[in-house]
Amino acid sequence: MRTRIRRVRSVFSRWGGPSGVVLGAIVIAMIMVALSVVSLYQGRLSAFERAEDISKSLALIAERDITRNFEIYALSLQAVVDGVSNPVTMGLPPKVRQDVLFDRATTAQYLGSVLVLDEKGKIVLDAAGPVPRHGNFYHREYFQIHRNRPDVGLYISDPFESQLRGGSPSIALSRRISRPDGSFAGIALMAINLEYFHDLFAGLALGPHGSMSLIGEDGVMVMRQPFDPKIIGRNIRSASTFRRFMSAPEGTFTDTASIDGVRRLYYFKHLKGLPLIIMTAQGEDDVYASWQHRALPVLGLMVVLALAFVAIAIMLSMQLRRRLLAESELKLLARVDGLTGLNNRLMLGEILEREWREARRERRALSLLFVDIDHFKAYNDTYGHQAGDNALLEVARCISANIRLPSDSAARYGGEEFLIVLPDTPANEAAEIAERIRNAIANLDIAHASSEFGRVTASIGFATWDPDRDVDEQTDAAKVIKAADEALYHAKAAGRNKVLPGEAATAN
Repeated sequence: MRTRIRRVRSVFSRWGGPSGVVLGAIVIAMIMVALSVVSLYQGRLSAFERAEDISKSLALIAERDITRNFEIYALSLQAVVDGVSNPVTMGLPPKVRQDVLFDRATTAQYLGSVLVLDEKGKIVLDAAGPVPRHGNFYHREYFQIHRNRPDVGLYISDPFESQLRGGSPSIALSRRISRPDGSFAGIALMAINLEYFHDLFAGLALGPHGSMSLIGEDGVMVMRQPFDPKIIGRNIRSASTFRRFMSAPEGTFTDTASIDGVRRLYYFKHLKGLPLIIMTAQGEDDVYASWQHRALPVLGLMVVLALAFVAIAIMLSMQLRRRLLAESELKLLARVDGLTGLNNRLMLGEILEREWREARRERRALSLLFVDIDHFKAYNDTYGHQAGDNALLEVARCISANIRLPSDSAARYGGEEFLIVLPDTPANEAAEIAERIRNAIANLDIAHASSEFGRVTASIGFATWDPDRDVDEQTDAAKVIKAADEALYHAKAAGRNKVLPGEAATAN
């Protein structure tokens, strides 16, 4: 449990330090960029929606114009059919009959020929004058459709070159004329000049890469803007865009045009009551041009700001790291003896408090060793303080090299005295460690002319707190230290270079 808590604290400490500053800056920078990307993406969606609305509006304008005119043309054509079928009308004088059959609608700007053909395709009535022009249209598709299918109603033909008007591109609106017995008697037709659709589409703002088309439900191109005479009459049934047109009454999608290879945003709608599809398309480059002009600088600026933010965080992290390192060094200097590298007296107090508290809670033995260099004052007087410092350093190294575990601690208690804290160590093990340290110091063979042993030696006293023997639990750390100190005193009195135990630390 203690290990887990220490790990958690270590993690929080690590990420709360310089690394945490950089990580936090990176996360914030990523959030900044992400928010910018989301905002720009929403702007892109808005540009798409605006383009969609514009396409719908343009299509609606064209749709209303086409359906209104076609409705007028269809009514005029039906009037011709009704008049031809009426014997009274047909019995009128030619000029009067002409006025009755072909009303003023037939004089519309883009309306071509208005004709009545007999059952053999020959012109029998012509809106151009009382005397019909010569021509036979028996082989035209619109004639054959009505001849073979009485139920067709109003028929809109594919584009063709007008035979009577010098090859002018046109489409025909036609209706069947039937006798009273239902047999085929011919057709009435109106030719609409394709210039009508060309002028209508040319008057709408489609953008540099925009397109607008009127397409038959059989896939034949009736009109397209930008205009190309080679495209008129082409069948695009196999194109992916046309398949999308036929998938629903109306809709929006993005695709690449088979005609010119430009990728566009398409809006299409089937005209009500007519076998025609109106389509408007805006080039993707046009749709997103304004958005791109604004988005790229904004995104670039946001990335630069994010990188600058991270760079500042890195510099701040480096400064914080240097500060923490300096503070750590100061703390280390405050807790470590500058000569020997062992813990100092201040740190020793913290270690003792912590280990004593742990030993009492966990009911584990705790041993303390007091180490004192024999005749050290005489050594200093004989060999000088520099040699004395060197001897202290060597003794400290011996102590560090001979304690058991990382949990064991050694500190310079003062002058030539050292205190060793051995958690979870019973008396017999403490005695072994003390003896090992004493031998190691003696084996340094540091000459000491004032010592009866001729070399530097140390006396060691130790004491152990045993939880099983401290029945009343009245012992405290001070008593254990005092017992170890008294044991050291007895070791010196007994001739020095000895290890002796203290007795007062295991009982009240």
